[in-house]
Amino acid sequence: MAEAVLIDLSGLQSNAQKNCHQTLLETLDGIHDRHAPKAKFLCVICCSDSTKEEDGQCGLCELEAGNGFSHLVGKFETVSNPSLAASLYTIKQKIDEENLSRIKVIVPEHRKLVIKAYVDQLFTKVYEFEFEDLQVAWRDSLFKPSNETNVITAHELEDIQSEIETYLRSLPALRGDLTIVTSPLIPDIFLHGFTTRTGGISYIPTLSSLNLFSSSKRRDPKAVVQENVRRLANAAGFNAEKFYRIKTDHANGVWVMGKEEPDTYDGIITDQRGVTITALGADCIPIVFADPVRKACGVAHSGWKGTLLGVAMATVNAMVTEYGCNLEDIIVVLGPAVGSCCFTLPKESATSFHNLHPSCVRQFDSPSPYVDIRKATRILLERGGILPQNIQDQKEDLDLCTSCHPEKFFSHVRDGLNFGTQIGFISLRE
Repeated sequence: MAEAVLIDLSGLQSNAQKNCHQTLLETLDGIHDRHAPKAKFLCVICCSDSTKEEDGQCGLCELEAGNGFSHLVGKFETVSNPSLAASLYTIKQKIDEENLSRIKVIVPEHRKLVIKAYVDQLFTKVYEFEFEDLQVAWRDSLFKPSNETNVITAHELEDIQSEIETYLRSLPALRGDLTIVTSPLIPDIFLHGFTTRTGGISYIPTLSSLNLFSSSKRRDPKAVVQENVRRLANAAGFNAEKFYRIKTDHANGVWVMGKEEPDTYDGIITDQRGVTITALGADCIPIVFADPVRKACGVAHSGWKGTLLGVAMATVNAMVTEYGCNLEDIIVVLGPAVGSCCFTLPKESATSFHNLHPSCVRQFDSPSPYVDIRKATRILLERGGILPQNIQDQKEDLDLCTSCHPEKFFSHVRDGLNFGTQIGFISLRE
């Protein structure tokens, strides 16, 4: 059962018959009567760019110009923008405000693939779409028959992608300026930093605004995340086309860039110039590694499982093995993560941290002790041979608890499953 119903009239052109308005009104009335009792949102899409309708106005535009438009007031919401990308993104915002996910699109058959191409880029698998033929294009000769076929070319897909990218670039930043936290330990031969949540275009509250990861379980599509990455790249000075994220498995696998890429990994190392590697974080620790002597770098994603599995030292050891790095030259910076003030684990899991060092756990005798994954990571790095002075896990906003600071950071613990993601990134300057 559809929660939202969208009617696309932007591609229809009137043949100026006398009964045009009346037939269109009857059609819309029929759609309203069929869906209004069940759908929470009914919307008509109209393209307001007259340059795209050389042979006449679209159906809704003619209703606006005629006497029938007032008949629709209160029945349908109307969205009219210069581009279809703008219209659908506006509709997506309205759908997300109501937390709807089941959507029916009533569209002329010849425009179905075009609409689907926009939908594929602006929505994720959180949403369920159903398409229905509008059929009014052939009923009573209401509209001129279209010469278009139900085929979309590669060139048309590129044009759609370009239109979407252009529109998203025009949107203002939300929640303030884009902010990057850096460490004085890492020399200038590297670009590096840790992002906060401000300065992007993601509008859903738990993802707003600089969300940097898209998945099938979240409402932020890849196109929005890519625009956030583009803005970050411009602010930080790296190439957004050479941007690589870890493929999280909450384990200790490390990808050596240049070798075959594994299906999943929680660390990356590279000595390639101009390539930006990134570790995700939303309570888990994004860690960056830099060796200014061998000119190599790395990133790791360290949640509680990865911490116990030693992902930080696995990344260090890979740098030693692959690039001949010396332990005393490697600098390690831990990004913002959930603090022991907010992070608990079941007693059996917390026991492993207590065995590592009792200071990693508070209220150990409780059913859900508080665990300090940052302290555990430092302990493991020092035991592995990293010099204590080459580890930064405090100051410069790096040690702020992500759960305690909603104005600065995303948090899975705080926000639930539809959480946003910040990153730690590093690259060797070209």
